[in-house]
Amino acid sequence: MNGVIVVDKPRDFTSFDVVAVMRRLCGERKIGHTGTLDPMATGVLPLLLGKATRAASLLEDTDKEYTAGFALGYGTDTQDSTGKKLQESGKRATKEQIEAALPYFRGNIRQLPPMYSAVQINGQRLYDLARQGIEVEREKRPVTVYRLELTEFDENTQSGALLVRCSKGTYIRTLCADIGERLGTFGVMTSLRRTAAAGFTLPQAISLDEARELSARGALQEKLLPVESLFLHSPAVQVTGAQANRFRNGGGLSLDRTSILFPDRKNGAVFRVLSPEGEFLGLGNVDTEKAELCVLRLFCTDKTNGAKANED
Repeated sequence: MNGVIVVDKPRDFTSFDVVAVMRRLCGERKIGHTGTLDPMATGVLPLLLGKATRAASLLEDTDKEYTAGFALGYGTDTQDSTGKKLQESGKRATKEQIEAALPYFRGNIRQLPPMYSAVQINGQRLYDLARQGIEVEREKRPVTVYRLELTEFDENTQSGALLVRCSKGTYIRTLCADIGERLGTFGVMTSLRRTAAAGFTLPQAISLDEARELSARGALQEKLLPVESLFLHSPAVQVTGAQANRFRNGGGLSLDRTSILFPDRKNGAVFRVLSPEGEFLGLGNVDTEKAELCVLRLFCTDKTNGAKANED
């Protein structure tokens, strides 16, 4: 199987747990995912099957969207409600105060990675150190929050929900903790649901139970999305038969012999390359010095050893 299956990850499963289940159901050994979700999180987890795994390194910077539950008034060692309670505050916040605090966390901000995270320092995962009771110095990292909205808040329970659209590497639980600090209290994340990732959304996702039912009927293939669906944000260029063969074999294409217009011939610009029949061959990027559309990554059927070498 070559393509993408979007899974709605259940709570208390790791992303690797989901991959293991889907390997059995699909009968496909080569499966990867486009971004880890913590066990307490649910939602959109795009899985890359077969040749689609070649896309993994090209999807690292895709934006994500979440709905996050939060509570104010206490803090934990993990910055979420599954952790050990460390602090408590009797200070209460109003909806208006939260709304006034949110602009400080929109746009380009810097976050301190939590100790319970997969960030590596000196070759060690922070969560491994945290489990030993060791806390180390960390540097704040730049992230971007494109959208941050308070969607609900109960002043009696001091709990609510946020809608967040952000760049890769943003810690939503840290965002909840930092908002609490801004309000002069503490904050934790109580739930997390990813609603969009790598261009896919919840309506495209299937549950593991649905995947099991489809697999039992031999119909899981029906939920397989084409590899090209990962790159619909890039413009397409259709080439001739001769150009398609050259591209399949790892050869660059003269820009002057393509339909790419001069204003679009920016160095590094990425295009989906399609055969005359509309088959997605792979991605090409513009090299203005060579005046060529060079192979960035091939996803078509291997034609020669040269093409395969170019992909690896």
